[in-house]
Amino acid sequence: MSVASEALSGVHKSELLLFFTLLQLCVIVLAGRIGANLALRWGQSAAVGEIIIGIVLGPTLFGWLWPDAFNFVFRSTPGDAMQILSQIGLILLMFQIGMEFEFSHLAEKEHRRSVTRIAVASMVVPFGFGYALGYWMTPILTPQANPTAAALFVGTAFSITALPILGRMLIEFDIARKPLGVIAISAAAINDVVGWLLLALVTMLAVSGFDAAQFGSTLALLVLYVAVCWWGVRPLLRWCVRHLGGGEDWSNNLLGVILVLVFLSAIVTYKLGIFAIFGGFMLGVLLHDQPQFVEAWRRHIGQFVNVFFLPIFFTYTGLRTDIGGLDSLGLWGWCAIVVLAACIGKYLPSYLAARSAGMSHGESQIVGVMMNTRALMELIVINIGYDLGVISKNVFTMLVIMAIVSTVITTPVLRHYLPKLGYRQVKTHVPEEVTAD
Repeated sequence: MSVASEALSGVHKSELLLFFTLLQLCVIVLAGRIGANLALRWGQSAAVGEIIIGIVLGPTLFGWLWPDAFNFVFRSTPGDAMQILSQIGLILLMFQIGMEFEFSHLAEKEHRRSVTRIAVASMVVPFGFGYALGYWMTPILTPQANPTAAALFVGTAFSITALPILGRMLIEFDIARKPLGVIAISAAAINDVVGWLLLALVTMLAVSGFDAAQFGSTLALLVLYVAVCWWGVRPLLRWCVRHLGGGEDWSNNLLGVILVLVFLSAIVTYKLGIFAIFGGFMLGVLLHDQPQFVEAWRRHIGQFVNVFFLPIFFTYTGLRTDIGGLDSLGLWGWCAIVVLAACIGKYLPSYLAARSAGMSHGESQIVGVMMNTRALMELIVINIGYDLGVISKNVFTMLVIMAIVSTVITTPVLRHYLPKLGYRQVKTHVPEEVTAD
């Protein structure tokens, strides 16, 4: 083949890849908006609709009903482009989550006993449930994986709470500043911080193959990285925000610097062996106390991340999820066990902890339901576990179903029980740019 023919062939391949990538993006973005609006109309978070639409676009429904069309759209070219876009979007999303994390909840003095008990119970007990179940089912459902590594990931998946979506629900029901809401969001904040640290540690353990020396060195490097970020990078970021325009007068130079630092932080955490998304989250945390910059980012960039990148991640998860793969009563039995164990394991200890702290039966029920909300945070955890090979495709599907069920049930339960306690739901408009939960 001549040089000209090779060049033409290369151009043709690039154009073909671009064509199918653009086609996939058209389908994903349009479907994401449809899912988000339907979910909002049905009283759910927009993220719930986007998650379900992501599953629908996968082999579960689209691939099952119209296999030829599904293969044409999503299988005509390798999925590398979509995978990279989803990971870039996830890094930016984690950066946003880090920025919007409300650390003041962790210092809340009022109701401290209730918060502490609920936070500990809703973390430790579900982790124990998940660890035991993961260790039990791994030899059956994921025989190639290390049972301990798989059990640690399932335990982490069971114990996490979706703080952002819970915060939006509290706003919708007008209880964000009332004692019940403050207790729930404070406990969820502690839960989230510990959950992300736990996920980082579990990831390091899995990557190191449970080698004590390698794990110790990686942990030491992680501590060093956090220290450098907090005492070295954080002052630099504050200087950049002050001098490069981080307020109403948005600066393109500041945006460029921030994006470079986000990606560099992601590179560092990738090299540490704990996935690039933690780098994005860490850099966001460093800017959480810069409200003008956070608001400017949300207004200029956040909506694009939520409308463009987030549905790509949900669809990428959906392409990995094949509910039709659960093709036996035995597998559906395991799925039921996973969903029930996760929901009961989170709800019951949260309820009992709230009761032990002096809360009423009704308030304790509501706390238990709110702490059971998982949403996007759960999908991030299980995608990492799937990438590391410690959970199988069927277990991945079961955990996706669990994430959807535990999130979908929250709003109707709150709508049913809150009026019985004298809380009146207020139809508060929640901007779509904050629905990345």
